[in-house]
Amino acid sequence: MYHLKAIIIGAGIGGLTTGIALKQAGYEIEIYDKVREFCPAGAGISLWSNGIKVLNQLGLGEEIAKIGGQMNRMEYRTHEDNLLNAIDLHSLIAQVGQRPYPVSRTDLQALLLQRVGEKNVTLNCKCVNVSQDKDGVTARFEDGRTTCGDVLIAADGIHSMIRPMVTGESSEPRYAGYVNWNGLVEAKAQAIDRECWVIYVGEGKRASLMPIGGDRFYFFFGCPLDKGTAVAREDRQQELANIFRGWASPVQRLIKTLNPLATNRLEIHDLNPLNTLVKGRIALLGDAGHATTPTLGQGGCQAMEDAAVLCRYLVTTNVSVEDALNRYELARKTRTSELVLKARKRTDTIYGKDMAVTQEWYDSLSQESEHDVIHALAKVILAGPFN
Repeated sequence: MYHLKAIIIGAGIGGLTTGIALKQAGYEIEIYDKVREFCPAGAGISLWSNGIKVLNQLGLGEEIAKIGGQMNRMEYRTHEDNLLNAIDLHSLIAQVGQRPYPVSRTDLQALLLQRVGEKNVTLNCKCVNVSQDKDGVTARFEDGRTTCGDVLIAADGIHSMIRPMVTGESSEPRYAGYVNWNGLVEAKAQAIDRECWVIYVGEGKRASLMPIGGDRFYFFFGCPLDKGTAVAREDRQQELANIFRGWASPVQRLIKTLNPLATNRLEIHDLNPLNTLVKGRIALLGDAGHATTPTLGQGGCQAMEDAAVLCRYLVTTNVSVEDALNRYELARKTRTSELVLKARKRTDTIYGKDMAVTQEWYDSLSQESEHDVIHALAKVILAGPFN
């Protein structure tokens, strides 16, 4: 279809990527977000090869390579620093045809915003209602503004206001049972390989350092905690020191060198798989449709895949917008649902929902071959739209 106008609610990774794709297809786009200024949730993101392939198609390959980390190896270590597994990622890159690029969320969002064009993005504009008829769809905002278009993309995150209008039910986020702390540190301050992603595991917890661009590491910690705990930013360094007391010296060094005021503390949630992702001219995209725990590193990648597939069907289908969105749902619903449940299962294993199962996983890490790990990663990546 040609000459469509797309309204995109949400200017995160999914919304901006969708805007770029539809703009390149020749569509008129309007992107709205309720935030007053861009402030990404989380410091970094692991963009695996399936997500990078979407960005390559959009002409952003060279730019993402400049801001992404050179992640050539990964290691699992015990919380006492004993090596469990070491994986050379070059064989994965050769198998899937693209290297991964972990990046700063701020750097990624700036890149996407520059390419979509700031003039196409309106901030401080909260969508409060959407409606549709045979001729189009209308979005209404808290300040009284309205806008009309041919298709509306709800990329407004896990707490999507539009999701209940599509699904007909509340679909409340589900607490995954753990807290994630994350931020950025300079690589020179850490005593580990700058091209290696290191994950320390033990006691139903984990700590990790992942290389990103700018000679930095993206770090994250995870620990099972009851929902509703809260710690002031200035106390987060001490909180981590208490929780990870006795862990390996690189973990202690990380805690001592991180900036607690720039460290995020997030209670992790996901969504139960939805019955539908579309209703007429309205489509859910990214976390609005399939929010997942970050234990597979696929949240951002799946939003990017959504954008590519949605654009493909809008461009190649001439029956109707509704027909194109139904094809989008058919292409995306099973894949995203399976990954949400797979990530949920992995979350429970990592974070000690049943410590006997978690201990079995620790034991299995030292037995896994490099081939097995590469195969598992490649299977997820190659199931995407650009295999």
